[in-house]
Amino acid sequence: MPESGPPGPSIPGQRSLPSGAAPEVPTPAVPGLPITAAAFGLEAVLHPTTAPPPPVTGTPPATPAEPVFQRVLGGPTGLGTNSLSLAGSSTGTAPSPPVAVAESAAPPLPEAAPEAVPESASGVERVLGGPTGLGTASLSLARTAHRPPPESVPAPPAPAPPAEGQAVPGLYHHPIPEPDPLRVEEVSRRIKRWAEDEVQLYPEEWEGQFDGFSVGRYMVGCHPDAPTVDHLMIATRLMVAENAVDDCYCEDHGGSPVGLGGRLLLAHTALDPLHTTPEYAPAWLESLGSDPPRRAYRSAMDYFTAMASPSQVDRYRHDMARLHLGYLAEAAWAETDHVPEVWEYLAMRQFNNFRPCPTITDTIGGYELPADLHARPEMQRVIALAGNATTIVNDLYSYTKELAGPGRHLNLPVVIAEREKLSERDAYLKAVEVHNDLMHAFEAAAAELAAACPLPPVVRFLKGVATWVDGNHDWHRTNTFRYSLPAFW
Repeated sequence: MPESGPPGPSIPGQRSLPSGAAPEVPTPAVPGLPITAAAFGLEAVLHPTTAPPPPVTGTPPATPAEPVFQRVLGGPTGLGTNSLSLAGSSTGTAPSPPVAVAESAAPPLPEAAPEAVPESASGVERVLGGPTGLGTASLSLARTAHRPPPESVPAPPAPAPPAEGQAVPGLYHHPIPEPDPLRVEEVSRRIKRWAEDEVQLYPEEWEGQFDGFSVGRYMVGCHPDAPTVDHLMIATRLMVAENAVDDCYCEDHGGSPVGLGGRLLLAHTALDPLHTTPEYAPAWLESLGSDPPRRAYRSAMDYFTAMASPSQVDRYRHDMARLHLGYLAEAAWAETDHVPEVWEYLAMRQFNNFRPCPTITDTIGGYELPADLHARPEMQRVIALAGNATTIVNDLYSYTKELAGPGRHLNLPVVIAEREKLSERDAYLKAVEVHNDLMHAFEAAAAELAAACPLPPVVRFLKGVATWVDGNHDWHRTNTFRYSLPAFW
C-alpha cells in the first residue's frame, strides 16, 4: 500500500460538519464543475436530516426548479416507479433502516452493543429494495440469501468533537463529519484483538505504532454507510493485512526489494488459493501460517469471502494483483537506484495505490455493484482517478516522515524535484497541483457516468468511492501521530 507504516467521497461537495465542529476551509471548487452532492440529490442518502417534515397546511408553496441531476437520479416516473427514485420522496416518508448483516462462516466474535445508526437512515434501503409489487421480490439488492432483513437500531449518539490536524494548504478536498465515536471505539477494540489473538500480527514492541495507526477512525470515516460493525471489520482487517505485507515485505519492518517478487507471489496465494495435487497441497496450506503477513491475508480474506459475493471477491483479488505489481516496479527502481520520470512514477502509483480499498465500498455498504457495470471503461476510469488522487494525498502527508527515514524514498515531490530541477518547496507545491487536477478529473468523470447511467447501484457506488476519497484525506490530516507538514508556508 502507499507509504509504509505500522499495520495500519460522497461525490465530492462541501458537506456539513457536526454541530460545534470547526470546519476546515478547503480550496474552492472549480467554477462550473458539474459535480456536487446537491446536484446528485444525495445528501439525504448518507447525511439524512432527523427533523420531521412540517405539517401541510393551506396551499403548498411552489416547488423550485430541480437541478438536472436531481431529475435524472429521480429515476423514471409513472405508475409503479416510485420505489426506483434515488433522490428521495417529496412526501417525507421515512425509509426503512439499513440492512443489518451478521458475519457468518467466519470465526465467532462476541457481539458488541448495537451500533448507533440514524433512525431515518436514508433512501438507500429503498433504492436497494428495488421495485415493489407482485412478482418483484427477487429483484431486491438488499434481500439476498446472505443479507438478512433489516433490524431496528437505536438513535445516533451525540457528535464527537473534531479531531486535530491541519490540511495541506491549497489542497482540494472535502471535510467529512466526525466519524461515529462508538463505532470507532468498537472497531479499534476488535481489530486489536484480531491482530493479537487471531493472527499474531506484531511483537509487543510494535503495539504503540499499531495503536497510532488509528485504523478504526480511518475505516469508520471512509465507510459511513456500513450497516453494521461487522461490515466495517471486513474493510479494517483487509487494510491492516495490506499494510502488514507492505511493512514486512517491502518497507520498514524487515522489508527489502531483494527477492520481493517471490514473497509477494506466495502471499498472494492466501488471497487467490493454489489449486494443486493432493501431494503438494498440505505444504502450501502450512505456508499460509508461516509469517504475520500471510496469516493476516488469509484470515482477512476468509472473513471477506464469507460476506461478499463471488464477483466482489474476484474483483478484490484482481485489484490486489495490481497492487503487488506496483510494489514490484518500485522495488526494481530501488534496487537500481533509479529515479523515474514523473509520468513513469505516476504510472507506478496507479498500481501501487489505494485502489483495493474504495472498490469494496459496495460490500462494506451491504449491496453489490454488478460485475458488468464495474467493468465498464467509464467506471474503471473513475476508480483509477480516485485511487491516483488518494495516493498523492499519501505522498504529500507522509513527505516529512519519509525524508526522515533512511535512504531515498520515492514520492511525487521528490521525483518532481529531481526530474524537473525544482526546489523542494516548488516541487511539493506542484505535487499539490497534480493532486488537485486528478481530483477534478475524478469528479467530472463520476458526474458524467452518473448522468449517463443513473442506475441506483452505480450512483451509490460512485457516492461510496467519493466518500472513501474524502475519508482517506481526513485520516491523513488528523493522524498527527504519523504525519506532519513541511515548513513551506
